[in-house]
Amino acid sequence: MVRRAEVLELAVLGQLVDAPLHGYELRKRLSALLGPFRAISYGSLYPCLRRLVVRGWIETGDDVERGVLTGRRARIVYELTAAGKERLTEMRDESGPASWEDDSFGVHFALFGQTPAEVRLRILEGRRTRMQERMAELRESMTRRRERLDRYTLALQEHGLEAVEREVRWLTDRIEIERHELDGRPRRSARKPRHH
Repeated sequence: MVRRAEVLELAVLGQLVDAPLHGYELRKRLSALLGPFRAISYGSLYPCLRRLVVRGWIETGDDVERGVLTGRRARIVYELTAAGKERLTEMRDESGPASWEDDSFGVHFALFGQTPAEVRLRILEGRRTRMQERMAELRESMTRRRERLDRYTLALQEHGLEAVEREVRWLTDRIEIERHELDGRPRRSARKPRHH
């Protein structure tokens, strides 16, 4: 199981690749990246930033030195170092099981614009396999326990199964797009778009 601290480190390095940021802006961007259910607290962000500084992957300065104009008093700004860029590339291009776990897949996917196509495809295929395994486990569990479940618990499990099935379809579409891009062919839509 991938450690949450490593996922946060990857997310932070990925956000700093374009420009230096101060803590408040970095936290806003991370919250947008990770979604409303994984809000980043300053209590987890600042220890992560300190670890990254100690490892030499980011460095600090103030916003005046770094050219980040805020119209306020100088604040600490964090910037990626050359070693940090190397570490980001190494972490981003990791396509093993840790990259498709629940905790880290969204961060890896958010960095796909910077990720080589072959790596993107391996991560997507790994995630789909993981979700197909989960789907089979849920179906088996529901079949085995259906008679013992009340209607609310059963409805909740059906809802969970539908969410996994939806993710498998979405991943299959993304995989098809990646394969076509690798082959250099335009993609033909296999399914009609849904209207909401």
